[in-house]
Amino acid sequence: MSFFMRPARADDLQTLYEMAKLTGGGFTNLPADRGALAAKLERTGQALARQSEGLEDELIVMVLENGATGQVRGTCQIHAVVGRNWPFYSYRLGVLTQHSRELSRTFRAEMLSLVTDLEGATEVGGLFLHPRERAEGLGLLLARSRYLYIRNHRSRFGDRVIAELRGVIDEAGGSPFWDGLAGRFFGMSFQEADEFNAVHGNQFIADLMPKTPIYTAMLSDTARAVIGLPHPNGRAAMRMLETEGFTSPGYIDIFDGGPTMVGQTNSLRTVADAQDVALSAIHSEGGKKMLVAAGRLGSYRCAYGFIDQDEDGSVSLDRASAAILGIEPGDTFTMAART
Repeated sequence: MSFFMRPARADDLQTLYEMAKLTGGGFTNLPADRGALAAKLERTGQALARQSEGLEDELIVMVLENGATGQVRGTCQIHAVVGRNWPFYSYRLGVLTQHSRELSRTFRAEMLSLVTDLEGATEVGGLFLHPRERAEGLGLLLARSRYLYIRNHRSRFGDRVIAELRGVIDEAGGSPFWDGLAGRFFGMSFQEADEFNAVHGNQFIADLMPKTPIYTAMLSDTARAVIGLPHPNGRAAMRMLETEGFTSPGYIDIFDGGPTMVGQTNSLRTVADAQDVALSAIHSEGGKKMLVAAGRLGSYRCAYGFIDQDEDGSVSLDRASAAILGIEPGDTFTMAART
């Protein structure tokens, strides 16, 4: 397989724009807006050029390239830290229990509280794979390449990783959660807010939304029914995150009500299980299919490779994968189990 992951470059703009038009809206990390995408690529270039270590408010856009054709067929993103320059708001779903002695009844009310609990976390998102390439485990390569990048540049990322999944969107392109809550305060449709959010972020919602807890019983049935649920197209992504070690501890997006998954960085499966090994030799065929990565910052590459490991611990890698990673015998690279 000739596909591999790498950090995006400025000349990937047109391809990213074409992919953004395929998302169908509601995909705020990949807006079909050239200016917004160009700004993301500029931020990526600045992050890759920084040589100092430490946590900074940076964005890394990565792309999936077909090494045989040079075509870019997928993308994903890493936000190094959220809440650094402005508050990172989420709703936290909780329960308030009250008891009436006179009525001899206990009442439990679900509440949405506006919180900034997730500030300081690293966020992964913006994962999109071209519809024609949704096979051969490429979605898994897209997702897990981010965790190996975080592992191999550990000081640049937080101790928690979060992933916001897109919420439920109805057949008309609207959001029941938006219509039942935020939309009542803004006088704009979900589509209008979605376009603004994709380019400018959701801070405008946090600025104008009431800061007091909201009883879910006061929302419409349709809005209540989708709280914390992912878009149907995001269910596979949710399962993949759960396999990686993420949980859903009750945080939801203030924009569309989708769930926010949270994981401890060092405990994520890919991060914890990966090994740094020296390449002993290069072979032509055979071996166990694994995730392999090498390089730092702009030279980072991640792909599927075929590994042979002897009893003495020596490791060989297939020739095609070694060429993709740009490594030779004696060089160090990272490997992780495919599943």
